[in-house]
Amino acid sequence: MENIRKAELSRKTNETNIELGFTIDGSGNANIETGVPFMSHMLDLFAKHGQFDLNVNAQGDVDVDDHHTTEDIGICLGQALQTALGDKRGIKRYGNAFVPMDEALAQVVVDLSNRPHLEMRAEFPSQKVGTFDTELVHEFLWKLALEARMNLHVIVHYGHNTHHMIEAVFKALGRALDEATTIDPRIQGVPSTKGML
Repeated sequence: MENIRKAELSRKTNETNIELGFTIDGSGNANIETGVPFMSHMLDLFAKHGQFDLNVNAQGDVDVDDHHTTEDIGICLGQALQTALGDKRGIKRYGNAFVPMDEALAQVVVDLSNRPHLEMRAEFPSQKVGTFDTELVHEFLWKLALEARMNLHVIVHYGHNTHHMIEAVFKALGRALDEATTIDPRIQGVPSTKGML
């Protein structure tokens, strides 16, 4: 039986205290407490639609705002994904997912290339969803891409409800990463002519 690809880590700063566990080959189970309700909701969707197991316990200076907590969760999740992937032998490497959410349509394309980059095309009509600043979606995704060392393209093709648009992004992120991390038995070594990722 293959080793289960997973990682556990913690990060403590003067601004946040985070414990995170991530399993690639999971079943969509999430146990998430971030102190940022909208981000907790998005991470739950990400895990469910990616079939990942995700445990997050985060305390942060949300009395200031949600920025530090959201950013640091992105850092931790990216590091956990990179660690859980190990040498990346046999993975599909690329993933692409379109997800509709009512009137909104989002697309996420990933390459687990070891070359971090975020390209984001999304214009959210509202600056906030509840108390959550929508600009933090970019902050989270950038830190995730940087620490996971992946190429991440996020496109919201259209939509007018900001909650729906962001929800579609996180569902598509889960599905695209599920595809990219899938082991393909046809692949010998890593899927790169360089011989490494």
